[in-house]
Amino acid sequence: MKVVPTRIPEVLLLEPRVFGDDRGFFLERYNKRTFAADTGLEIDFVQDNHSRSMRNVLRGLHYQVLQPQGKLVWVVAGEIFDVAVDLRTKSPTFGQWAGFSLSAQLRQMAWIPPGFAHGFLVVSEGAEVLYKTTDYYAPEHERTLLWSDTDLSIEWPLAHGVEPLLAQKDRNGTPLRSCDLFD
Repeated sequence: MKVVPTRIPEVLLLEPRVFGDDRGFFLERYNKRTFAADTGLEIDFVQDNHSRSMRNVLRGLHYQVLQPQGKLVWVVAGEIFDVAVDLRTKSPTFGQWAGFSLSAQLRQMAWIPPGFAHGFLVVSEGAEVLYKTTDYYAPEHERTLLWSDTDLSIEWPLAHGVEPLLAQKDRNGTPLRSCDLFD
């Protein structure tokens, strides 16, 4: 697996080896030993999630203040613009974001460590996103960072004049200046 750092060094893009021929392809999506050897991270994943969304759906920016989740994210259909925001107050990249495309065609994965808010925008007709988490979903600890916070200035790839399709909790997210943070 090839490991590509993003503008925030702890957020990683991972490119699995793909074996293809005229019949199709094969890849090993996740192998604990390979992941540890290539990233230097010993991670235990406890939950797998799968979402399907249509074009211009924006999900996020979500995180859990207790039971923070690291996420290994990939797309099996379509394409998304994926974003991670560093909410660790003692980090040199606190308040910064990393954004990148993930698609079924490119087959990359993204590692989003605990302590980050995470979200994505669907840029294709539709997309199916899968992700593994390092802790269980705990709705009582879930928080939403405002996707459009001007202090973050995330460059979401929306066409001019197009508003994203949002859940109520995402529409009502909390700005960085007022949200719960990590040490």
